[in-house]
Amino acid sequence: MSLFSWVSREFANRWRAGLTGLTFAIALPALLMSDAGAQQQPVWLMGEVHDNSDGHDYRLRDLQHALHARWRPAILMEQFDVERQAELTRAWQTCADAQCVIDAASGPGWDWVLYEPLIQMALDARLPLVAANVSREQLMRVMKEGFEAVFDQDTIEAYGLDQPYEGQWLEQQRTAMREGHCNLLPEKMIDPMVNAQAARDVMFAKLIAQYADQGVVLIAGNGHVRKDLGVYVWLEPELRGNTTIYGYVEAGAASTTNYDRVRLVPPQSRADPCEVFRRARQSP
Repeated sequence: MSLFSWVSREFANRWRAGLTGLTFAIALPALLMSDAGAQQQPVWLMGEVHDNSDGHDYRLRDLQHALHARWRPAILMEQFDVERQAELTRAWQTCADAQCVIDAASGPGWDWVLYEPLIQMALDARLPLVAANVSREQLMRVMKEGFEAVFDQDTIEAYGLDQPYEGQWLEQQRTAMREGHCNLLPEKMIDPMVNAQAARDVMFAKLIAQYADQGVVLIAGNGHVRKDLGVYVWLEPELRGNTTIYGYVEAGAASTTNYDRVRLVPPQSRADPCEVFRRARQSP
């Protein structure tokens, strides 16, 4: 398998969204949430380490505790591609169970068993499910062709995608890409992958703005919801002031300053991602 194909299939889809949680650390032992807080903070960015089942369970309970009759947020999910919104809308409006939704609108690359309880909660509460992710195919086009492959000109101008990135943000993103890929990526791939990451976060920000009037919960990897590099930096100023960021962070990670609330979760047992990456890079 070529390095470019590997990035497309695995790291572009998972690592940059927070698969391993290696860059996040211990902080508060629990989230303090209330109905009043939910009303005051209608935009919630709720992270995850994708394969950590404990984190999924904690997040679901936290969200269930916060829902009430006056807060009926749209549930924006990284796990569904925006191209599948029509199928997802039909599914959440007609399906009785989560597996029906998954069968209708899901794609590869996700452990859907972990998302069934969240989707079922949305169905039972009649909360809209919104496909929020840029597909892998679209990401590869962004990396090759630029943002015009995904966004219209109005969106590109509105989010400043036609302007140079802010210097500190760009260097931090470059560092995150290098370190997140075990310092094995060719240097020529770094900036295209930064563009792909920006495309996903801008898509999240655009959809958050679209649904903000009714309240929003974004379900995405910890890397996307972190305040310094993630979707937060692309939000309109008035939305930033109304946003709370929740990190579901594995013990032993390095920093928790990029979240407003942090719940510590036990680390998930998994293979060394760098060793997996090295083997994939060496495959024909």
